[in-house]
Amino acid sequence: MTVALTSGRTRRAGLALAAASAGLLVLSACDKPTPLATVTVGTDSVHTEASCRGDGKPLAEDKLTSCLSGVKDAKSIDYAPGSTLRLGVDPKVVENGSKWIALLDGSPITEASDQTYRSFPGADVFSTGGQGAAPKEKKVSIIQLNKDSKPESVWSFTLKRTSS
Repeated sequence: MTVALTSGRTRRAGLALAAASAGLLVLSACDKPTPLATVTVGTDSVHTEASCRGDGKPLAEDKLTSCLSGVKDAKSIDYAPGSTLRLGVDPKVVENGSKWIALLDGSPITEASDQTYRSFPGADVFSTGGQGAAPKEKKVSIIQLNKDSKPESVWSFTLKRTSS
């Protein structure tokens, strides 16, 4: 008899994704659920609803700017340098030709994508390139773009630096 062996890291990542999927399934039973975005680091995940939504209309530039800079209560997750950062969006985010991009402290870290999941193995999101001490926190924003590449929704998270 043979036994399939998988690493603990693989199992934990699978369990985290299963938990996030189960949470989305439970929420789908509600009336008009709002799409969620999820950030996973190791076996820990956080998800949230959009902090700003255009409800089918593009966000005005000033509204987008305020959404990206004004979120005070973003969900946070601990991040040790070299960890794998995983970003995911509800399938509804990429319906009807919509895409999404991710920003790290306002700078794009992905191209526009119609996939629901991105992974960044061993990412060093707190690297400063030798330009001073690393910050204690970084903000990750996910922006939904409509088929005309106009922003429609914004989800915000905070990565908190921990030691490895």
